Amino acid sequence: MPSNSTRRSAASAHGAPLGEAEAEDLLHGVCFKTGPPRTVGVELEWLIHDRERPDLRVDPDRLDAAEAAVRALPLRSALTYEPGGQLELSSRPASSLSACVDEVAADLAAVRGALTGLRLAPAGLGVDPWHAPRRRLREPRYDAMEQALDRSGPAGRAMMCTSASVQVCLDAGEEEPGPLGYGRRWQLVHLLGAVLVAAFANSPYSRRAPTGRRSTRQAFWADLDPERTLAPPAHPAPRAAWTAHVLDTSVMCIRMDEGPWHVPDGLTFRDWLRGAGPRPPDHSDLEYHLTTFFPPARPRGHLELRMIDAQSGADGWIVPLAVATALFDDPEAAETVYRAVKPLAEVAGDAPAPRNPLWTAAARDGLTDPELGAAAAVCFDAALEALPRLGASTAVQDTVAAFTDRYVARGRCPADDLPRLLGPGGAADWADLSIAPLGRGTHA
Repeated sequence: MPSNSTRRSAASAHGAPLGEAEAEDLLHGVCFKTGPPRTVGVELEWLIHDRERPDLRVDPDRLDAAEAAVRALPLRSALTYEPGGQLELSSRPASSLSACVDEVAADLAAVRGALTGLRLAPAGLGVDPWHAPRRRLREPRYDAMEQALDRSGPAGRAMMCTSASVQVCLDAGEEEPGPLGYGRRWQLVHLLGAVLVAAFANSPYSRRAPTGRRSTRQAFWADLDPERTLAPPAHPAPRAAWTAHVLDTSVMCIRMDEGPWHVPDGLTFRDWLRGAGPRPPDHSDLEYHLTTFFPPARPRGHLELRMIDAQSGADGWIVPLAVATALFDDPEAAETVYRAVKPLAEVAGDAPAPRNPLWTAAARDGLTDPELGAAAAVCFDAALEALPRLGASTAVQDTVAAFTDRYVARGRCPADDLPRLLGPGGAADWADLSIAPLGRGTHA
């Protein structure tokens, strides 16, 4: 353990030391901010591939040119890049589903146009089916993350550099109990989340080989870390459970003013608050610690649904956004779906998501699992009924209906469209699949 003088010196460049009780109060205040659900957002991650030959790795100079071209666009969504070069668009909080769709669709059209000029395309797949992980971003955060996640095996690098998702952001819900209450929504997300994994599974390959899972991306998340990818225990109450989970989970890294960041082994944030570590933690350290949690649903004041694979096609991303919004924010749909997925708790058992039998089956079997398939049918019907009540446009309703007919009604998921992806003609099939609206394309 460092000496007191060393800790005081290291703390001088940081804020006031944080106490344990203060940390608990902060977490209670920021994890679930309650009120009537009013806003929705989405974060879209995209792999970037050659438009005609996605099986060939794009050289760094072309990726640099693509990044420069996209950064020059007047986007309303926030633009960031993941460690492997995946492009991410994060919408602003929108007052309605339609407003969110319209704004992000306009930004995405601009991004696609910029990439087309460079013979590149954004690929909506949960995991890159061709290429091994290769990290582009060389920053202290990602150096430390790689070092920490390597302790659990190769899944961390695969997640960082070859995965992509659709993340739906919804308000936490009302303080009071009921179908829109935050406690009900928190319980619902860990059962309905498995249905969303199964329905939108879109990553059956990794490194040019089938993995035996329809959502390899979800399997990576389940494997990459023994603590920070798990949901907290179902009891006690959500705020108390999440607070304890955050403080009792090991610190991934400690930011340093100079040189590499410190990567402790087995140091929990509570230990750090109580005097361990190279310097005392401050408020910003707690905020940073929260960014290193990757559970299926993350409470950040709002709920961040993280379990959905990226979706192929020009409008595939709209479907999980619309379905999740309808099922959480329409009271009638929320009640219907809660009743439909509640029996899945018996399948899940006592283990936390995503390391329980329900989530394992969702990633492996998709909607061929009878219980998940039956629950998905109820959920998508409820969503289709709710979308007009939420003011969704006809185009959004038609897109969800096309997905329901093509996949859910047949017990299929997008991964079932991809067996030819690595075979003869697969590159041409992918190129068509990457731009076609739902209901069209070579696999329809």
